[in-house]
Amino acid sequence: MKKNILTFLLLIPAGLITTQTSFSQYANKRVKDKYAAYTDSLKNIDYNRIFPFWGSKAYQRGIDIPFPFGIMANYFWVNQGIEINNFQLGFENAYDGLLDFPLQPLSDTILDFGNNSNKSWSFNVRPDLWIFPFIDLYGIFGYGRSETTIEVNAFQYTTSPIRFTSVVEQGITTYGAGVLLAGGVGPVWISMDNNITWNKPELLDEATMAWVMGLRMGKLFRFRNKPQSNLSFWAGTMYLSMQSETVGAIALRDAIPDFDNTKQQLIQDLEDKKGETGLIGDRLIDRLIEEIEQRNGESEVSYAMDKKAKKPWNMLVGMQYQINKTWQFRAEGGLGDRMSLLLSLNYRFMGFKKNKRIPN
Repeated sequence: MKKNILTFLLLIPAGLITTQTSFSQYANKRVKDKYAAYTDSLKNIDYNRIFPFWGSKAYQRGIDIPFPFGIMANYFWVNQGIEINNFQLGFENAYDGLLDFPLQPLSDTILDFGNNSNKSWSFNVRPDLWIFPFIDLYGIFGYGRSETTIEVNAFQYTTSPIRFTSVVEQGITTYGAGVLLAGGVGPVWISMDNNITWNKPELLDEATMAWVMGLRMGKLFRFRNKPQSNLSFWAGTMYLSMQSETVGAIALRDAIPDFDNTKQQLIQDLEDKKGETGLIGDRLIDRLIEEIEQRNGESEVSYAMDKKAKKPWNMLVGMQYQINKTWQFRAEGGLGDRMSLLLSLNYRFMGFKKNKRIPN
């Protein structure tokens, strides 16, 4: 019963959860003698495609470059801690707007949060294009599910504090774009990946924005008799920054499950807290009781908060198996407070040919 008091807290957006990572083929200069024949064959390629720019020059120097166009299918799972601060609560449209209760910061004597976490998974498609041998542009379009777990400590300094754990599940739509810079000398390569995504949870009106930066360094092992096939292993780090401020509103009766059958007990629970929560706390309790009794929960509860990942940095380890320059499979795991798993299948193709010039 008491858990219903702050059920609307479950609407904390889960858009901060769907981070994306990327890794692609890269322009690679072979330096070992055993690959000399393959390098020589690259120099003899008559490259007649529009992308990447400078592609023909790369081949003339014996530099292996990926096919310019790609479509990648990704499965992404993540489990990470989140922090919630500066929570504010208010009411809109109370008594036809005559007695609105503006957003008020709630001290930890009224409401505090314990260990909060999020688990989510998503499927997404990532089309990309190498515009230069070292610059890859891509988009991200996907859908997934998120489960946010919030530990709520309400009126914790009163004689009868309320402590409970709330869980909300919701779907999330993701879209965004990014750029990858990559290159290598011999078997060693390095890449820097940046992307921005907008993540729209079902329970919020607006999408939240997240920025992800990844740095990776690895080594490529090419098969002696199949130089277009290789294995690559890497380690790196990822940084996540998300839109900090979230503002929303919900009808009180929609925030409290089974409102009609639980409102009387809810009123009694709130009455028991009066006199123990300070002036702002008592005003908030009075307004909640008024909204339940006289407006029957029709007024909107407005809320605002700041949120962030508990640990913005985490470590990465991964591998890729390139069957040929058309098909690649990769897997990457995140370590630390943000545990993650990325599985990808990538299909690449040559794209548009250059127009042949007609001699005068």
